[in-house]
Amino acid sequence: MNREMDVALNVEMHMALNRETRMEETPAAFSHVLAGLRILFTILAGSAFVAVCAHIALPLAFTPVPLTLQPFAVLLLGLLLGRWVAAATLTAYLIEGASGLPVFAPAGVNLTGYYHLFGSTGGYLLAYPFAVYIIAALWRTSKHNLWWAILSAGAGNLLILVAGAGWFSILSHASLNTVLVESVIPFLPGDALKVAVAASLGYEWYRNRPARPRA
Repeated sequence: MNREMDVALNVEMHMALNRETRMEETPAAFSHVLAGLRILFTILAGSAFVAVCAHIALPLAFTPVPLTLQPFAVLLLGLLLGRWVAAATLTAYLIEGASGLPVFAPAGVNLTGYYHLFGSTGGYLLAYPFAVYIIAALWRTSKHNLWWAILSAGAGNLLILVAGAGWFSILSHASLNTVLVESVIPFLPGDALKVAVAASLGYEWYRNRPARPRA
């Protein structure tokens, strides 16, 4: 009789422990799901932001490369997001454009989908994930002052310009002077402004961000 009572008691204790374990695991699993959904939303919202900025464009008569706010979006996202989320956001943006979604800047010629990546602006586009990663990496490991924000954004913008000019040179077989005139020099004043504004916004966001509760 005592043995049967002991067995029943052990079974009840085991079931109670299992219930407690499941109750403890459920909030943890739920928090992981929420974190994943938050990251997914950030990636989709960030890529949508880049797409909107891409359509704020000004075609230039002397070059197939238009003036757009795309680089500004890349610089700002690099200062606001972590390295991998930022790189994933711009990778998602390229995938969206390559699949045919109208997220790239309007081209002077009839390009759709992944053909944009092989056009005159392909170098700039393909540099975006790498540039945003570099910006985020520099900013996240810096002293988080305004000068570091400018340096981080400037480094990313320089990579975009170099990659864009290099791709344009390969595609057009033009001289160095022509490449500079058509793919670099016209964009320097605007890029300087984009770096300054993005750095200011990123720095202000960091200064005024909500404090995270300590564990």
